[in-house]
Amino acid sequence: MVSRPLRGSHATGSRSRPTGTPDPPRERRQRNAPAWEGGESTAGGDRLFIATLRLKIPPDLWPGKFTNAHPQVRLEALNWGDLGEGQSVSDYWISGGPPGVWAKEISTFPDVRRVESLAQVGEGCLYRITYRNPPIIGLYRRLQLPVPIPIRMQAGMIDWEIVARYSEFEMIMDYVRSRDPDARIISVRRRPLRTHVPALSDRQQRLLAEAMAAGYFAVPRGITLTELARKLNRSKSSISESIAVIEQKLLEIAMRPPMPA
Repeated sequence: MVSRPLRGSHATGSRSRPTGTPDPPRERRQRNAPAWEGGESTAGGDRLFIATLRLKIPPDLWPGKFTNAHPQVRLEALNWGDLGEGQSVSDYWISGGPPGVWAKEISTFPDVRRVESLAQVGEGCLYRITYRNPPIIGLYRRLQLPVPIPIRMQAGMIDWEIVARYSEFEMIMDYVRSRDPDARIISVRRRPLRTHVPALSDRQQRLLAEAMAAGYFAVPRGITLTELARKLNRSKSSISESIAVIEQKLLEIAMRPPMPA
């Protein structure tokens, strides 16, 4: 850490603090604060904070209830789409079989609207789940941040990645600590904003969510491109071009090499 002259030091002609005098509270907090809590290592608005948290899933959300009831089962949210009216849709890989084994139980949770069993993949199955938005989705929408994907959950715990400017990072951390005071930061990195791949626009997010909900990305496909265009009252060529751009952006994000810590 680079040393900087303190206000009121010899550099300004004022007397220095006598040896052994305790630091003032503000100065002591800044000196001891980790990078994510405002120490000197923060880099201001032109920097991007990338941190992975491990915290308890709120018990009022279906993944919290489900993974606490089945601590050996692993969940991974593979995507996220906003359906509007306070609802989202995601494809989940959930360990265990046979195909569809968890669909009935998941559908009983009050925040779950719909469950579809898609296919068996490896040691688990894919499920498309429509659910009521958890409160953190509202925070992410207000901050205009992309929801972190993938999201891994097991035994009532979730690994959640934050990718945000420092001011936004602080707001998310305040929310996380209000829900789980014992939340742990597993890793933290800081990179210039220009190194981050741009997220999907709001319009692209809506189209992706609508296409997912209609079954366009299902295997096998649940709706043709022509049918999707008719459903959304748009031309086939417009829908095809928009989806191609979305897929290109998602591939750029997926294929981007990891940034060094």
